[in-house]
Amino acid sequence: MCGLMGFLSGNGTAADRVDAIAAGMRCARHRGPDDAGTWNDADVVFGFNRLSIIDIEHSHQPLRWGPPESPDRYALVFNGEIYNYLELRSQLAEEFGTTFRTEGDGEAIVAAVHHWGPEAVSRLRGMFAFLIWDTEQRVLTGARDPFGIKPMFVAELPDGIGFSSEAKGLRELTGTATVDPAALQHYLVLQYVPEPATMDAAIRKVESGTWFRLSPGEPLTTRRYFHPAFLPKPVRTDAERTDLYRRIAEVMDDSVGAHMRADVTVGSFLSGGIDSTAVAALAKRHNPDLMTFTTGFDRQGYSEIDVAAESAEAIGVRHIIRTVSEEELTSTLPLIVWYLDDPVADPALVPLYFVANEARKHVKVVLSGEGADELFGGYNIYREPRSLAPITGLPGPLRRGLGAIGRSLPRGFRGKDLLRRGAIDLEQRYYGNARIFREEQLPGLLHTYQEGRSFRDVTDPVYALSRGSDPISRMQHIDLFTWLRGDILVKADKMTMANSLELRVPFLDPEVFAVASTVPPEEKVSGQATKVALRKAMELIVPPHVLHRRKLGFPVPIRHYLAEGSYEWARSIITSAQTEQYLDAAAVLELLDRHRAGDGDWSRPIWTVLVFQLWHEIFVTGALTPAVPEPAYPVYL
Repeated sequence: MCGLMGFLSGNGTAADRVDAIAAGMRCARHRGPDDAGTWNDADVVFGFNRLSIIDIEHSHQPLRWGPPESPDRYALVFNGEIYNYLELRSQLAEEFGTTFRTEGDGEAIVAAVHHWGPEAVSRLRGMFAFLIWDTEQRVLTGARDPFGIKPMFVAELPDGIGFSSEAKGLRELTGTATVDPAALQHYLVLQYVPEPATMDAAIRKVESGTWFRLSPGEPLTTRRYFHPAFLPKPVRTDAERTDLYRRIAEVMDDSVGAHMRADVTVGSFLSGGIDSTAVAALAKRHNPDLMTFTTGFDRQGYSEIDVAAESAEAIGVRHIIRTVSEEELTSTLPLIVWYLDDPVADPALVPLYFVANEARKHVKVVLSGEGADELFGGYNIYREPRSLAPITGLPGPLRRGLGAIGRSLPRGFRGKDLLRRGAIDLEQRYYGNARIFREEQLPGLLHTYQEGRSFRDVTDPVYALSRGSDPISRMQHIDLFTWLRGDILVKADKMTMANSLELRVPFLDPEVFAVASTVPPEEKVSGQATKVALRKAMELIVPPHVLHRRKLGFPVPIRHYLAEGSYEWARSIITSAQTEQYLDAAAVLELLDRHRAGDGDWSRPIWTVLVFQLWHEIFVTGALTPAVPEPAYPVYL
């Protein structure tokens, strides 16, 4: 787990960008405090910050490798981990007689691309973003992992193309951030900026599951190699059902085992839900001395500390707890936004930052349960197609009539929303797990609002790929391409890397997806439960008190804070931020006052605005400069 930068010159003057790359890498020191290096020739500059996890004494980057006739032909910078690197090295040695200078996974990537071409990325089991420069053919090859666990930002400039693990590093090339109005409009609805855009108009993302190959002076064109598809297989007998549960349990055990490969200590996050508990329980099989970490707020009802502690005792691990105060939340948020690079208005960022900070005092790598909900059907909203089926199965005219009746009913009338949503097609009613501002609320809030721009600009192309699938699978498909990579994985990467901690996600593994994609709808959700098949598969692994608990994650009490002790803090940000070009401050203050008065829960919309305003003041105006601590962790653990 590291930080990379690269610049491909379009005119043979890469050396002119060496200082900018070095400055950009200093911005990302937290991603790799153990080692740093740069390399360049006439066309390319590579920079790297290393967090040493595998082959600690060697595998320094930028890494050079080549076949015997040209041993330094390639240069590599690579962020992530390849869990099947030993198998790949053996296969390459057997098929091609490949030799290696290190014991690490980086050389396996370069050799695989050399022998099998860029399509070799589909053979990699892991999380990754990498750049490979062929010094002979003068070609740059790059890729990002299937699910988007590891980031890669890109900026096309007059004299070339820049790449980086951190957008803030690229600003050493692009200059001060400028707001993309379309990105802001999507952000206010979704609470994140959907790929490939970022909030900064000059910077974009290389999309998850894509690779590219280009020469100096060419525009960047990516090619998709990962085409996820949910293809449920019917389960008709008890034997077939039992076999499904067995396959899930086996593939998860295999994935966790692969994700435990490291030359340093590996721990695990632990909340009160089945996902992280299953990962921790399986990890305990591979490391009897496993340590787990959890967090919560010092407010009743906003902590899973007790449940996590009970789970830790049941599975027999040493457990460490970090409690977060309201003052820590408000005082640390600007620093968290600085680490974020791009605004993400998920309050769970805050406890994740603090639990990562605590974990880094004890371990260098942690496992976590991200991805289980998207793969196995864990969100309560996935149950909606079942509840709406009596309406969605009716002829179109009758559905629309019931929808009109629903709209005419008074607010709060039981069944009103059921009628309204049942009359709407899935493509219109579902656009992911986060719904902050409704489209009709934006004209009074957003000065740059553009009529006709909507979330469907993002989701319609994704829905088109799942035509003919069942509604639950289509919702999961949307979340894989939007919510998972725009919110869940961003906060996982950014908050752990902020603390020089590597996070691994065993659910987001190609082998696990291959099994999860076959789970039929009734084994995903029922009238009472979500992740039905996963729960059954984990019955002998997860303690009973967790097996059927409702999902909470790391809950954050912003609803109470913004109405009470943090009201003035929020008000000061809203009134002082220089965002009047984009947002109507009076409209936001009205929401804040309504929230304090108890006229609705407006905490999430307010929080969404606050995060954007902090981002704007840090990266656009420069009016806010958080004190960024220098990484101060031991090199080896």
